[in-house]
Amino acid sequence: MSNIPTDLKYAKSHEWVRISGDTATVGITDHAQHELTDIVFVELPDVGKKVTASDIYSPVSGEVTEINKAVVDNPAIVNSDPYSGGWFYKAKISGGAEASPLMGADEYRQQIESA
Repeated sequence: MSNIPTDLKYAKSHEWVRISGDTATVGITDHAQHELTDIVFVELPDVGKKVTASDIYSPVSGEVTEINKAVVDNPAIVNSDPYSGGWFYKAKISGGAEASPLMGADEYRQQIESA
């Protein structure tokens, strides 16, 4: 069974979001990293890039403010620690209500268990 922290929000495309004020930290879920198996390459957006929730790897809209260079240098962190050390980027959220379509832990668990 996948690890699904209850303090995060989840996208149907298996990204997680930790929202703190107007900053969203984004990564992929434990379930996703299991499905992808050994992650050997990670490409992150540039700092300053505007992302929207319709972008393939962005569950929120905003401007990228920080990337996790550790996962670029050592992508295996995503496999070993997807919710802490394995985050991808942080973005300043534009339009705070945008996080509302994201799922809570229980909804996400139901999605992956029914797949």
